[in-house]
Amino acid sequence: MKIFQIIIILASVFLSGCSGCSKSGQKQRLSHQSQEPTESRREERPISGEKTVVKMEKVNGVLQIPVEVDGVKMFFIFDTGASTISISETEANFLWKQGKLTKDDILGTANFSDANGDISEGTIIVLTTVKIGDRVLKNVEASVVHNLNAPLLFGQSALGKFGKISIDNNRGEITFE
Repeated sequence: MKIFQIIIILASVFLSGCSGCSKSGQKQRLSHQSQEPTESRREERPISGEKTVVKMEKVNGVLQIPVEVDGVKMFFIFDTGASTISISETEANFLWKQGKLTKDDILGTANFSDANGDISEGTIIVLTTVKIGDRVLKNVEASVVHNLNAPLLFGQSALGKFGKISIDNNRGEITFE
């Protein structure tokens, strides 16, 4: 049995659910652990003032940016239409094996609508650190798509922590403020 399937089984033991689905990339939680927010899980205020410039690369018509998730370097598609950071089961399994993702990081499940309008279930997790350039975001909500080959999407759960984002296509850079 795949490790991530074991995580899902463990999560379902701790979670209760209701049904629901979403519109246009938005999610609605089907189930959620009932736990009080701890200091490490509290929502951060938007980051503003300082500038962080990140080189981007256009791959197959989409912008990709280097991001470190819990110390692991990955390349994400810059996606302002995605409600959360999104990773595939492949990355989730890797983070699990490295001890960077634990059962405490699993918040629940949700249904997601992709760009084609297809609805699929995903698992909501919390990433301890997400580093982009010299900025470190803490406790960022993300979704795990139950597909081994799903693209990595850098969405609003991280982008919303910045006050301003600008793209310079001529220089191939994204500036986060």
